[in-house]
Amino acid sequence: MSCPICAYLERAYLAELNEYLVARSSAGYRVSTMFAAQKNVDMQRARHELEEHRKVCQAAAGVIRIMPERDRPVSVRRRVA
Repeated sequence: MSCPICAYLERAYLAELNEYLVARSSAGYRVSTMFAAQKNVDMQRARHELEEHRKVCQAAAGVIRIMPERDRPVSVRRRVA
């Protein structure tokens, strides 16, 4: 992908997704879900920013949006706690 903004937003989204998955799988999640909920909001916000940019980005016009969860690498799939 030739757009540096797309690349930056995708890295930001994947970082937020990873943080959410870590928070979701932590032992503290069973006690308080507020931290994981905040990470989920941050992850959704990053995904929305990426999707909004891709709607207007000429470089990403032919690129599939965020890949479905079944096609993601195992390391970033949503883990069930």
